[in-house]
Amino acid sequence: MPQFDVTIAGELNLDLILYGLPEDLPPERELLARRMMLTLGSSSAIVAHNLAALGCRVGFQSRIGDDELGQMAVDRLAAGGVDVSKVLRRPGATKTGLTVILQREKLRNILTYPGTIFDLAMADLDFEYLSSAGHFHFSSFYLQRGLTRHVGALFRRLKAAELTISLDTNDDPENRWHDGLLDVLHYVDVFLPNTREIKLITGAADLDAAVAQMAEHVPLVVVKMGEDGALAQRGKERVQAAAIRVDFVDPVGAGDSFDAGFLSQYVRGAELQHCLKWGNAAGAFSTTMPGGTEAFRDRERLAAFFGNLD
Repeated sequence: MPQFDVTIAGELNLDLILYGLPEDLPPERELLARRMMLTLGSSSAIVAHNLAALGCRVGFQSRIGDDELGQMAVDRLAAGGVDVSKVLRRPGATKTGLTVILQREKLRNILTYPGTIFDLAMADLDFEYLSSAGHFHFSSFYLQRGLTRHVGALFRRLKAAELTISLDTNDDPENRWHDGLLDVLHYVDVFLPNTREIKLITGAADLDAAVAQMAEHVPLVVVKMGEDGALAQRGKERVQAAAIRVDFVDPVGAGDSFDAGFLSQYVRGAELQHCLKWGNAAGAFSTTMPGGTEAFRDRERLAAFFGNLD
């Protein structure tokens, strides 16, 4: 039996979320937030944390600075049940990344200091560790610049080791949406963009056209549509699932939480409709508390919410 259900290599940092700022942010003014939250951030770590909360055995590799924020992030991930034995701490001037989210009622700004996120490289990865699972997940394709041009080689080795692979690109800070992505999709079993991302990647204005185009490259395309739920395309088969309504706090990490919910059932061989249902549930549950992992840290609420799902 593999050591893990899922392994992940990716970024690890904290999110500082500020709430209650004005919609407009004029320069040279001291603008006051009504409240704040410092929580585990980074798409890769949120997926890992929430997969573990949903009962999966998760191994995680990353690179952080030798600083307090990095230690806090590792501790939070470990407390969530993720194996962090392969997280590397590197001394030097480059510190652990940090994302500051300015969350307002109608919009948000996401400001990231990349730090060691850019530094994680193929030489840092323990392939034997990553391949000791049935499935490998990769997030933040465009942000992990030390790995981006090597992702195809990594995926090829993992496929040779008989792992299935999922990919969520997340946003492209350069707004180019290519950088070899189509080449690596050849190795991907499950592609997990949101509506905006799949349109930008394919250049299609229409969602149906974008999904049809992407389905020519990937066996299973899963699109997160926010309040409209989610859809999955496998060949000519199309499955959709409605969103789950909850008391909303913020959207931070909802897409990554969807990935965790979907994959928690996918790696167990569940039917596609069931995987979508769990993805929508995990995404919705994430929004009931600040940040991407706080809801999943409350084990009593977690058990009550997902216990009623089936």
